[in-house]
Amino acid sequence: MDRRSFLASSLAAGAAFSVGTAAVSAQGKSNSAKFKLRYGPGFGTFQAHVGKDIIDNIKFAADQGFTAMFDNGLMGKSPEQQEKIAAEMNKLDMKLGPFVLYPNFGDSDLMVGKRESIDAFLNKVKEGLQTCKRTGCKQMLVVPGKVDQRLEVEYQTANLIEVLRRTCEIVEKENVVIVLEPLNRRDHPGQFLYGIPQTYMICKGVNHPCCKIVDDMYHQQITEGNIIPNIDRAWDQIAAFHIGDNPGRREPGTGEINYQNVFKHIHSKGYDGVLCCEHGKSKGGKEGEIAFIEAYRWADNFQV
Repeated sequence: MDRRSFLASSLAAGAAFSVGTAAVSAQGKSNSAKFKLRYGPGFGTFQAHVGKDIIDNIKFAADQGFTAMFDNGLMGKSPEQQEKIAAEMNKLDMKLGPFVLYPNFGDSDLMVGKRESIDAFLNKVKEGLQTCKRTGCKQMLVVPGKVDQRLEVEYQTANLIEVLRRTCEIVEKENVVIVLEPLNRRDHPGQFLYGIPQTYMICKGVNHPCCKIVDDMYHQQITEGNIIPNIDRAWDQIAAFHIGDNPGRREPGTGEINYQNVFKHIHSKGYDGVLCCEHGKSKGGKEGEIAFIEAYRWADNFQV
């Protein structure tokens, strides 16, 4: 059954997993049934319904059955706000997905071995651990930078592996994992990490449980596709997922990725981590937020 037919029939029948516009708008909640996987909306996903307050967004997400949240900018929030977020997430038994520690889109310093930049990066790692302690988040996301056109890629790979080994020595004490995100070169031309296979090779080279991959399936569909086979091949090095359909980078069911099958496969592998909903919405306002929830109800409606 396709998404449109699924939604029409479930709404008409008043099924337990469906979401109705009136129910959400009038009562601020739609369905307390938990999703099979830990899909994590961003802190601002439901502003049209509950405003910009983060705690209200967390509560609303829990009311819809979500058991995770994520915020790329978590590290930039005040310590007091981080602690408040953690308290609410703990109360609702929700997990936090990885936040962005090091989003480097401008230089190749880590790959060419520039000492002062490496030292600055390692200090950033130590700073990020304070956010982890306050929030309970156990994953920090790294985009290491651009490829250098003047130095052989093998040397750059070896340099990055060495930096990441030093990073792991710092984060292992707190049981925190660095997750590397490969980006597609259509949207982010020139980035060093460009696909799951290459990032898998680097994690194997680092050879430490604190260095893993965040599999952003929007990026992966563009770079190499073959999403399920690549999940299987890289499984021992994947620690988190990002969601976004392609084209458009919006909610599941708006593009060409069969997220219902993908989620079923991830669930079958026993995954209990966060799948960050790192995408936009196909519609604005409350209607778009309802469509967001319905999309995940549809994609999560797979047979176990």
